[in-house]
Amino acid sequence: MRLLGILPFARELLTRAVYHGDIVVDGTAGNGHDTLFLANLVGEHGKVYSFDIQTTAIDATRKRLSDHQVLDRVELIHDGHENIDKHFLPDHAQQVAGAIFNLGYFPGGDKEIVTTAETTISAIQQLLHSLKKEGILVLVVYHGHPEGQKERDELLPFVQSLPQEQYHVLQYGFTNQRNNPPFIIAIEKR
Repeated sequence: MRLLGILPFARELLTRAVYHGDIVVDGTAGNGHDTLFLANLVGEHGKVYSFDIQTTAIDATRKRLSDHQVLDRVELIHDGHENIDKHFLPDHAQQVAGAIFNLGYFPGGDKEIVTTAETTISAIQQLLHSLKKEGILVLVVYHGHPEGQKERDELLPFVQSLPQEQYHVLQYGFTNQRNNPPFIIAIEKR
């Protein structure tokens, strides 16, 4: 297949926006795959803020980063992504080059603990102020469960209402796949 799948496309977008020394955010650390990817993009002089509300996710991410010897460039934050602004260093405000969120639940974890539209939209609003020009925020929307469908239904109108003079908003996904396949919403600051 020549079309990029959802996760490879998300990473391609971030690769185009993030460089060594940049500031980035993983809004949903999970098993640490995206945090590791971002840590490698920003290099030893960059900074990754990685959030998760579950201790098991923070522990899994810490182990993955330690195994790859990049833990020193990541701040693991055991808190909800709706509290992003509380954790930024003052000189990192309005300097974020990229961010990613994998919405839904922690793979292999408690499926009752899910992201919600309220917290996700709050995090997006904070990040939009913190993104630098041409910074990209990528949301991977998993909506194959009831709470994911609710989040999708509130998230889409919100991002569609963002002013086109300030942001480019892209939706990317496969429309002929069964079982509510995930899709991407990418927001680029103009």
